[in-house]
Amino acid sequence: MKRKDLILKLIGEMTSYVLDKDPMRMVISLHQEEDGLHMAIIDDSPRTDQEIADLERTLNSRKRPELAAYYGAMTGHDLLGSSRLDLMGWQIKHSDVTRMGEGTKIDLWLGGDRFDSRNFTIPKNKA
Repeated sequence: MKRKDLILKLIGEMTSYVLDKDPMRMVISLHQEEDGLHMAIIDDSPRTDQEIADLERTLNSRKRPELAAYYGAMTGHDLLGSSRLDLMGWQIKHSDVTRMGEGTKIDLWLGGDRFDSRNFTIPKNKA
């Protein structure tokens, strides 16, 4: 899968997830490097502590590199709800889900073994 295709699928899946809550505001930020990327999705939809914990657990599921490429092509086509997020979790190196004011901030990092997610973080006081 080409990098552009993967990014478009990630944006599509995360946008679909966020829009289920009918937010009045949603912002997507993308920072690319040669060996990785950081995507941040910020919305103004309130979520319970349980929803935030469930989303973070799903996106940080056990990595399955042998399945990520294969199932990555299926993401968004035949599966529903959290099953699609589980597939995304197999491709994501790390994610954080945090409460931000009334809404939520979802940080996703993808990259190879050399990719260090700490270099690609939006500071909380600037978002």
